[in-house]
Amino acid sequence: MSTKAKSNKKQGLFNKFLNGIENVGNKLPHPVTIFIIFALAVIVISEIAYRSGITVSFYDAKYKTEKTIEAVSLMSAEGLRYMINTATENFTSFAPLGTVLVAMLGVGVAEGTGLISAALKKLVLSTPKKLITAVVVFAGVMSNIASDAGYVVLVPLGAIVFLSFKRHPLAGLAAAFAGVSGGFSANLLVGTLDPLLTGITNEAMAAGGMTGTILPTSNYYFMFVSTFLITILGTWVTEKIVEPRLGEYKGITQDTDDSMEVTNEEKKGLLFAGLSMIAFVGIMAYLTVPENALLRVDGSLDAFTHDGLVPTIMLFFLIPGLAFGMGAGTIKNDKHVVKFMSKSMSTMGGYLVLSFFAAQFIKYFSYTNLGTILAVSGADFLKSIGFTGFPLIIAFILVAGCINLFIGSASAKWGIMAPVFVPMMAKLGFTPEFTQLAYRLGDSTTNIISPLMSYFAVIVVFAQKYDEDSGIGTLISTMVPYSIVFLLGWTILLAVWYFLGAPIGPDAFIKMPM
Repeated sequence: MSTKAKSNKKQGLFNKFLNGIENVGNKLPHPVTIFIIFALAVIVISEIAYRSGITVSFYDAKYKTEKTIEAVSLMSAEGLRYMINTATENFTSFAPLGTVLVAMLGVGVAEGTGLISAALKKLVLSTPKKLITAVVVFAGVMSNIASDAGYVVLVPLGAIVFLSFKRHPLAGLAAAFAGVSGGFSANLLVGTLDPLLTGITNEAMAAGGMTGTILPTSNYYFMFVSTFLITILGTWVTEKIVEPRLGEYKGITQDTDDSMEVTNEEKKGLLFAGLSMIAFVGIMAYLTVPENALLRVDGSLDAFTHDGLVPTIMLFFLIPGLAFGMGAGTIKNDKHVVKFMSKSMSTMGGYLVLSFFAAQFIKYFSYTNLGTILAVSGADFLKSIGFTGFPLIIAFILVAGCINLFIGSASAKWGIMAPVFVPMMAKLGFTPEFTQLAYRLGDSTTNIISPLMSYFAVIVVFAQKYDEDSGIGTLISTMVPYSIVFLLGWTILLAVWYFLGAPIGPDAFIKMPM
């Protein structure tokens, strides 16, 4: 058999594997439908568990006593009243809802005025040649703080920049895509994903009978360091694996795309935005750092970190966004600002629908005590077979990564997994903050090889601009090295963190207090 024939056979088998993933994923219902199915399943299972007399006993740390709970049925008069009478409250009190919407008001202005797009272009286009790969990956990681801007701006920009340096454009596209999507959870700043996942975690804690809440900054220390790790790993994979494999680019070369140049108006806007950001940071430092600062209560910042952090994130984007708009001329009056905010809210329509049904599912889990029963029973089973400690965390990361191949939404997956795994891991000694962190690692590392990721088809179209034969198989085969290396590198970093017992965020630790 010739080398070419062998290559075609391998490619054929690989494409069959990819097509299998795509077909299975396409047959899955919409995440909203999945939550409806799960909610109906909880109703039925709660009745079965109630009639079976299922109970669990555990030590309640809050009251320092042994506690026994039993399943509560939703298929009863009281259960029916609960489902009907609390549906609206379940939705409006759903923790991730308000936090995400508030933060998106500021992000919408920064994105609508062109601040985020201009900042990404400025960062990448002003970079020395020898650092271009690292900066493209780094910019990709940082861009995820602004929702989808990285996909629509940075990924095509990465290809253009590489081509302008006479390097293979698909390598630049892959490097940017790896940073934007593979490093989705990492960042130097607290973005909209942090309060979103934290809100779901807090709901899961309540559903599992746990007290207290965690902060949006609960994974910040680890994700701050991860930004540099992903940048280093992404750079290495691009230059040592992906680009050599692609070989020399034989297509049409070009300097840059005019639309990707930073205009004089954008430069002026960036200056205004930079000055306003410096002023904002200075004011916030004055309001929080001194012992008698205005945002402190009895010298403590607890109230601010719990309730004031999300509005601060909004202002962090809103103020520079307004300054950029005035400098670049993209804001003429107050109507433009409201338009940008409204546009960002309109993009959240799907999330609002998802939140309604996710809230019902999680609240049903809490009301029926099924979350606590599964958590206690699951934890007891894992203890009995000796499957605890870091091997359990690795298994959990792999499970999250595999599920990500078939359900693209990070919030939808966590909404399904958190009510079971957060309290279960807590029974095994792991904090909700650490369980959430492990989930984020598995979710991020397989984004770039999931055909069902919402922007995957768009990336394929970008690739076809430089290679018309590119398809889903081409893109995934290019991105697999990133996925593997990110998964291994991130897991090793997590292992180091785990065995050192270092905090993963402010007042956030790995192990539950004894």
